[in-house]
Amino acid sequence: MATMESLIGLVNRIQMACTVLGDHGGEGMSLWEALPTVAVVGGQSSGKSSVLESVVGRDFLPRGSGIVTRRPLVLQLHKIERGNEYAEFLHAPRKKFTDFASVRKEIEDETDRITGRSKAISNRPIHLSIYSPNVVNLTLIDLPGLTKVAVEGQPDSIVEDIENMVRSYVEKPNCIILAISPANQDIATSDAIKLAREVDPTGERTFGVVTKLDLMDAGTNCLDVLEGRSYKLQHPWVGIVNRSQADINKNVDMMAARRKEQEYFESSRDYGHLAPKMGSVYLAKLLSRHLENVIRQKIPSIIALINKNIDEINAELDRIGRPIGADGGAQLYTILEMCRAFDRVFKEHLDGGRPGGDRIYGVFDHQLPAALKKLPLDRHLSVSNVRKIVSEADGYQPHLVAPEQGYRRLIDGSLGYFKGPAEASVDAVHFILKELVRKSIAETLELKRFPSLQADISAAANESLEKFRDESRKTVSRLVEMESTYLTVEFFRKIHESDRNPRDDKNLRDDKHSNRSGQNVADRYDDLHFRKIGSNVSSYIGMVCDTLRNTIPKAVVYCQVREARRSLLNLFYAQIGRKEKEQLGRMLDEDPSLMEKRETLAKRLQLYKSARDEIDSVSWK
Repeated sequence: MATMESLIGLVNRIQMACTVLGDHGGEGMSLWEALPTVAVVGGQSSGKSSVLESVVGRDFLPRGSGIVTRRPLVLQLHKIERGNEYAEFLHAPRKKFTDFASVRKEIEDETDRITGRSKAISNRPIHLSIYSPNVVNLTLIDLPGLTKVAVEGQPDSIVEDIENMVRSYVEKPNCIILAISPANQDIATSDAIKLAREVDPTGERTFGVVTKLDLMDAGTNCLDVLEGRSYKLQHPWVGIVNRSQADINKNVDMMAARRKEQEYFESSRDYGHLAPKMGSVYLAKLLSRHLENVIRQKIPSIIALINKNIDEINAELDRIGRPIGADGGAQLYTILEMCRAFDRVFKEHLDGGRPGGDRIYGVFDHQLPAALKKLPLDRHLSVSNVRKIVSEADGYQPHLVAPEQGYRRLIDGSLGYFKGPAEASVDAVHFILKELVRKSIAETLELKRFPSLQADISAAANESLEKFRDESRKTVSRLVEMESTYLTVEFFRKIHESDRNPRDDKNLRDDKHSNRSGQNVADRYDDLHFRKIGSNVSSYIGMVCDTLRNTIPKAVVYCQVREARRSLLNLFYAQIGRKEKEQLGRMLDEDPSLMEKRETLAKRLQLYKSARDEIDSVSWK
């Protein structure tokens, strides 16, 4: 099996990688949260800082009265076999600190950078790694000390703010709680034990530490607590003797302080029998052994979480697109794949798989018939206008039998009105096709990463649609012109035969008598004559209208919709085939935010895969 140092050291490295990548979770549990950590909890002036310094073997934490720890300190200890010890901060990754007085100064400066020179707190952690032969592999989180009242310079909510911050760490199921309580305080009033009892009622995750044993009143001891009679935990209590203020003032070496602490327990009349299980060195080993056991128990769930995250990242990379090859052939292939993806979405809009194509049918079924009904044919074929056009067509000689030139001019004038609705149908379909191009580009997931290529495809598609529209305009105009160029002779022959029908002569006589009195016979005949001409032309125009109502949609579909479906990007394909590698590369210029996201995902994917491989290899050694 893996050694304790290698397994915990691996977890430390994974936690550090998670921190660098900002992988602290979004939805669900993050890998950072799944890995066990030790949170140091205690009231102000309970000796938390001294315990941490004893575990590390270095004097490196800020000191003072009141609230000193104003931001969480994530402290990662890395055991090295040889070499000089040093420290590194995540916010200054290229700088090694070998002077631990400078480490203290950096913690103070970094705290002030976020909170200002006030007594305010912040939940943004400071990440510090210490590499030393005198430590065990361990991750500790030093949290602000719990307090009961706000002092001058602190907001009224400080008590609640600190408790909420501490609680957000210790309530996580994978957090080991190191509850610090001073020996000269009743354990029943301990802030750390009170909070630990709330979030860990069974005591499975709580380690109790009693500090300042040497400061108890003469004749008293802390055996009831250390031996678990006052408050029982599932793990043994550990006693700590902190450095005295005199030792701190004299800068007594921490190694010497460790030896002095051990001598205190070994020579103590009260605690001598507990000496092997007391002191900061024992506490560090105890936590490290427990951390190893917890890690081993959670390896299956950690591996399952890693695999889940790997699957999610791969799915996200597939969604936003994988990196593109650098050579021209790979770039051209990618562009063609993007075009095919866009073309599939566009055809789905036209064929009914996606909404939008039905609007084209609406142009033919509603818009065109409505426009044809609104044509001003009644005004054009009024008696007065028919008289005017027919008279002008005959010139100085009146027509003998039928005013053929008058008929032709009336028909030409009537058919001229059809060009407007015909061209409006062309423009309406063109607008719909352009809108479908825009929607298809937006809905093509593969294109989202390439704004330049989106613009190029859009420009090429719209250029093709313009050509299709021009051709469609010409075609529908020809349809109208064809109707006026050659008239259907059979229609007028039937009219001529109906004019010779006796029943029509009777109707004509009845219409004559129906005219108002006072009009002479010639005028009444003229009105009936011109009304008959207008009626005949109207019947013919109605027949032509029925024909155009069917042929205009066919022409528009043939020239615009069909061509858009078949050859929308043909022009674009011809253009990109002539482009050089540099030009293709510019077309695949991605959105910087998307490139950054892909890079982050790739790093996270590498982190998870490496973590899985390392855990697999280390856990079974």
